[in-house]
Amino acid sequence: MTVPSQRWVFVPAAALLLWGGGALAQTDEIQVYNAEINEPGQASIELHNNYTPIGRKTPDFRGGVIPEGTLNGVPEWAYGVTDWFEAGLYMPLYSYASRQDQFTLNGFKTRFLFVQPHAAEHQFFYGINFEFSYNAHYWEPTRFSQEIRPILGWRFGPVDFIINPIIDNNWHGVRSLDFAPAERLDYNLSPTWAVALEHYSDYGEFHKFAGVNDQQHMLFAVVDYSTDRFDVEAGIGHGFTAASDDLVLKLILGHPF
Repeated sequence: MTVPSQRWVFVPAAALLLWGGGALAQTDEIQVYNAEINEPGQASIELHNNYTPIGRKTPDFRGGVIPEGTLNGVPEWAYGVTDWFEAGLYMPLYSYASRQDQFTLNGFKTRFLFVQPHAAEHQFFYGINFEFSYNAHYWEPTRFSQEIRPILGWRFGPVDFIINPIIDNNWHGVRSLDFAPAERLDYNLSPTWAVALEHYSDYGEFHKFAGVNDQQHMLFAVVDYSTDRFDVEAGIGHGFTAASDDLVLKLILGHPF
């Protein structure tokens, strides 16, 4: 499989209705990274979109986007610099919140992804991704934020198990670092098709994890289709705590060039 984080994407609303950081906070990207990157000199574009038909009816902070009825998305532009480093840019990040009848542009992100070279060829693979965000006031309560995403994965024949123990940083000090890990268990049916379960969570700040009902936990059923020319990843997710959205749909389409 090609890396889920390097893909060409457009998500019509109709397709989202068919398929469609809290354990899943309001976000532009719902994805587990697998340490595979573009070849040196290769570029790609990927459009992430997710839609919440049934979710939280109040924003996570004053003036924020209401999750229920909101479509979020962003094009992700990526370039393979070396066989162990890929740079990316997310822009423009956008939302349409139907409950607020509001279309917003929410800022942009840059990312720097460092991985084990040729991760797809190894039984154990690893990497780390750094993202730096400039946020509109209705997207996050802080103007600047950062994501630190370690990548650890194991391959057992057709089965892959991947962990992304994500740390979110709002630049308000060490005590405010937030733990929002994601995991993926997938089964590769063929070189082009795979099915997977993905778990996304948010336990809260490291110094004092939130109570169970205030944590976010979502489980996604995912189908991937990958070729040399384009990739598709579609999923449907359900939340299991009061702080999670009940139903979220995601669709990612990607193309290297």
